[in-house]
Amino acid sequence: MDLLLLAVLGFFAGFVDAVVGGSGLIQLPAMFTVYPNAPHGALFGTNKFSSVFGTTAATLRYTRGLRMPWSMLVPACIGALVFSFLGARIVAMMPVPLIRPLVLVLLIVVTVYTFVKKDLGTVHGPRLRGAPEKWLGFGIGALLGFYDGFFGPGTGMFLIFVFVRFFGYDFLNASASAKVVNTATNLAALLYFIPTGNIIWAAALVMAAANITGSFAGSHLAIRRGTEFVRRVFLIVLTVLIAKFGYDTLVLWTA
Repeated sequence: MDLLLLAVLGFFAGFVDAVVGGSGLIQLPAMFTVYPNAPHGALFGTNKFSSVFGTTAATLRYTRGLRMPWSMLVPACIGALVFSFLGARIVAMMPVPLIRPLVLVLLIVVTVYTFVKKDLGTVHGPRLRGAPEKWLGFGIGALLGFYDGFFGPGTGMFLIFVFVRFFGYDFLNASASAKVVNTATNLAALLYFIPTGNIIWAAALVMAAANITGSFAGSHLAIRRGTEFVRRVFLIVLTVLIAKFGYDTLVLWTA
C-alpha cells in the first residue's frame, strides 16, 4: 500500500515537474510520511533518483517538440554538474535553516514580478548569442546547480524565471531548458548519494517508473497547451511553494 501511494504521488510529481518543476514538494513529504525513521539523506537521495528519470523523460519529450538552445545548455549543464556536486558535499558544514528565509523572499519577488509583468514570457525571443550566451549559461548553471545540491526546493522554477527574464525565452521554452539543467543537477547529486548508500531502492524504482510516466504526460500537455498554460501553472506552484516556505519559516522562528 505504501509503494502504491508513492507511485501515485510520483506520477503527479513527474507531471507537475515536467511543466514547471517542484516535484520535491510532492515526493519528499510523502517519503517522510512513509519512512518516518529513515535517515534524511536516504530520503533526499531517493527523491533525486526518481526525479532524474522524470527530468530525463521530460527532456526527451521536449527535444522532440521544440528546438533546444544547446549552445547555452551545454555550458549551463557543465556548471550545474560541478557546482551541484560541490553543494551536496558542503551542505553539512553550513547553517541550512538560515537559507530558508532568503529563499522565501526570492520566491515572493519572482511571483510578484511575474504576476505584474503580464507580457513576461509570452513571446520567445532569445536575446543572447555567442560567448555572452555561453558564459551566462555557465554562470546560471553553476549558481543554481550549487543551490540545488546545497538546498534544492524551487530550483526548477528559479531556472524558468531566469531563462524568461534574462535570456528572453517564453515560458514553454524556458521550462524545457530548465528540465535539461535540472537533469544535470540531479545526476551530480546522485554521484554523492549512491556511493554513500543513501537510496531506498524499492521506493526509488517504483517512483522512478511513475515519474517517467507523469513526465511524459506533463511535457506533452505543456507542448500542446503552450506558454500561457505553463505560465499559469508556474504561478500556482510558486504560490504553493511560498505557502510551504512561509509555514516552515514560521515554525522555525517560533520553535
